[in-house]
Amino acid sequence: RLEKRLGSIFEDISKLIKKYKPDILACEELFFFKNAKTVMSVSHARGVVLLAGQRAGLAIREYTPLQVKQALTGYGRADKRQIQEMVKLLLGLEEAPRPDDAADAVAVAMCCLNSLGGAK
Repeated sequence: RLEKRLGSIFEDISKLIKKYKPDILACEELFFFKNAKTVMSVSHARGVVLLAGQRAGLAIREYTPLQVKQALTGYGRADKRQIQEMVKLLLGLEEAPRPDDAADAVAVAMCCLNSLGGAK
């Protein structure tokens, strides 16, 4: 059920915040999805993540997919594979983080770091 899944997301994010004590929560802004059901699910989860960050007193930074792509590749129309490759190269990894969503999350964090001038 949706409410149980959202509660689980909130609890897990809250635990991660408590454990790692970040100052900033970076999140990708939603963009248009062709599938309305997908955009609703993602928007629910995103809202819960933002709530967890707000409740923990974190600064919230939001970035569009275009901003993330430009920050990592210099090209706003980069595809998912190009973003994953840049995450791998910039972090000196043997392979891109898996699953794909993990590479996306790292890309958003790197965009945030870049927008802050490389330091908090």
